[in-house]
Amino acid sequence: MSTSTTAGARTRIPVPHFVRGRLVWGEDAEYMSRDFGVPFATPALRLDELFEPRTRPGPAFDVPISEIIDLLVETGRRFVLETNPYLQESLEMTLRVSPLPRRVVENTYRRPGRFLTREALEYRLRRTFGSLDVLDGWVEHTDPAGDVSRVRAFPPRLVHMLAGNSPSGAMMSVADAALVKAVNVFKMPSGDPFTTVAVLRTMADIAPDHPVLRSMSAVYWRGGDARVENVLYRSQYFDKLVAWGGGEAIANAAKYVAPGFQLISFDPKVSMAVVGREAFASEERLREAADLAAADATVYNQDACVAPRQVFVEGTLDQVDRFCALLCERMGVDREFGSAVGPRPPADIREAVEGLRFLEPDYRVWGDHDGRGLVVRSPEPVDFHPTNKTVNVVPVLDVLDAAEHATVATQTVGVYPAHLKAELRDRLATAGVQRVVKLGSALKSSLGNPHDAMYPLHRMVHWVVDDDA
Repeated sequence: MSTSTTAGARTRIPVPHFVRGRLVWGEDAEYMSRDFGVPFATPALRLDELFEPRTRPGPAFDVPISEIIDLLVETGRRFVLETNPYLQESLEMTLRVSPLPRRVVENTYRRPGRFLTREALEYRLRRTFGSLDVLDGWVEHTDPAGDVSRVRAFPPRLVHMLAGNSPSGAMMSVADAALVKAVNVFKMPSGDPFTTVAVLRTMADIAPDHPVLRSMSAVYWRGGDARVENVLYRSQYFDKLVAWGGGEAIANAAKYVAPGFQLISFDPKVSMAVVGREAFASEERLREAADLAAADATVYNQDACVAPRQVFVEGTLDQVDRFCALLCERMGVDREFGSAVGPRPPADIREAVEGLRFLEPDYRVWGDHDGRGLVVRSPEPVDFHPTNKTVNVVPVLDVLDAAEHATVATQTVGVYPAHLKAELRDRLATAGVQRVVKLGSALKSSLGNPHDAMYPLHRMVHWVVDDDA
């Protein structure tokens, strides 16, 4: 991939589109990346090429799910960074726009292949649908009254607003779209306008004219551009918008909800952690708890919804302060998906934290604004949004009190020690929490489970009934 220059001698990155099986190059429009404002150029966007008329089925609608799984399994085998030229090219471009270091981005590129095995894909489909048959045709049922009906998880027409904080999100979104046999438009994020096309080019090398590829388009437009979204976000062309993003992006997407056009929203979420007094049983246990909390808090340098912003610790003030000191120390460590030194906290956090340093002993601060880690202990959660390896620790008299701070915006809660999960999970779920894990396991996940309180594939398909009653 070559680079070119624009007026003002700025170097910009050419970003291709992938339109229904075809790779499209061009530099007709220029945009800026999310984090560093790096310019990139894309081909002109032709909206009429992105959708399949409702007068005919999508290319993959009647492709057996077993054949689609075959394609995904082979794609997973080729997700090897050392031998895949598209991933290598995408990696180099991503490094120009990402705040994450090369080592972390490389680890992220290697992650999705673990989930694209035949066993993993079939297990997930069975957990979601009960049977793979409902994806391939009409499955007959007889109800207690003797009435017969047939149900099919019919392939949908989807627009995907992809997440921009991790390349693995693009990889898994392509796999999900293939599994439901959808007609798809992927809106690539400005934080990573490269990975989606790299995945589709990998698939094209395997089966260049496959119906799944002819069902997929990956393009870029600036989020909120009404000239594009007023056309695409309509039931005339698509059934659902699958949206990842921040609050402003989701609010903009919600404007387009109308009869026949639904929103599947992966809302902006925050996570937290709970540490029980058992952590203070020994110095070894305390160090373990602090290290596990640091591992979760530094996932993608805290630019991940699973990374806790607050940690609620059951103990005396002196005990909690010991935990805070160790937590700050362990945040400054290189990890598989986090770096010892990340981007500095933004100016509003730096200003707020410096003000809190004058409020000891009610508040106390460990660390500095150098990207190695910052811990703020406060009697209640702080009124700013901790980010960039900034963790707010709140002492509680009882671990159950931590549940009072969970809301419907709380995604993941890491718990230490693990046996406390059973005691906390009902209270947390009542508050709106969607996932409870062992502390240190925020990024790990068991196969086939709900995400954001739903089974996404179940939501994506268009459920249709042929009823004889």
